[in-house]
Amino acid sequence: MNVAEFSAAVFLISAAAGFLGALTGLGGGVVITPVLTLLFHVDIRYAIGATLVSVIATSSGAAAAFVREGFSNVRIGMFLEIATASGAVIGALLTSVIPTSSLGMIFGAMLLYSAYLTGRTHQDGASREQRPGPLAVRLKMNSTYPGPAGPVAYAVRGVKSGFGLMFVAGTVSGLLGIGSGALKVIAMDRVMRIPFKVSTTTSNFMIGVTAAASAGFYLSRGYIDPGLAMPVMLGVLAGSLAGARILVGAKTRALRLVFAAVVGVLAIEMIYNAFAGRI
Repeated sequence: MNVAEFSAAVFLISAAAGFLGALTGLGGGVVITPVLTLLFHVDIRYAIGATLVSVIATSSGAAAAFVREGFSNVRIGMFLEIATASGAVIGALLTSVIPTSSLGMIFGAMLLYSAYLTGRTHQDGASREQRPGPLAVRLKMNSTYPGPAGPVAYAVRGVKSGFGLMFVAGTVSGLLGIGSGALKVIAMDRVMRIPFKVSTTTSNFMIGVTAAASAGFYLSRGYIDPGLAMPVMLGVLAGSLAGARILVGAKTRALRLVFAAVVGVLAIEMIYNAFAGRI
């Protein structure tokens, strides 16, 4: 495979990952790293560097559309980003201390459980009878998102627990070089009781900042190759813009099933790569 064919193949796979990432809030990055490593035999450190760039591109591409449509809750995203960005910096600093293979196995097991929880029949946040948390009220996090019959109101709970989980998600992002969108979506959907569409779109808004917080460390170590990062970034950007258009009319239940399936596959890949010593 010559350089042109390699770039074209990477672009197409990245576009598919970006499309899926925009629909599920994963960001597409966790798909690209194992594909580059296993299929194209790219050194995992350079694959992580390209993944971080693609995560930033996904966030830039999809987040703008979601904010414009009124799905992303910017206030929640900016508040939780304090935790994720702090965790990402600490995670990047710990890469030379904690074996990522051990963390990869733990993370894979956690993703499997997350996939199980998400795939279960589950009432969306907007239709749950609940009172907003006092901290959410003080921070003015309760809001609405567009529904078929007009704006749908939702209340936010568990802000402190969600903030703590976001720190964990950011730390995992810095350690493994992924956007950790799965953990972000699970935290907002399951703990903070935010509707799934709002959780995925707000996750897309956040992952770019989280990735940027740790990308500087990979750039300083020379692990970001422009020749690899460019087709990945362009492909993910194109796919995320297409996915943003599809999500607006997608059914929540279908999105949950797609999310659960993707997270389950990623969990198996993560555990396999950890045992094989590839992460």
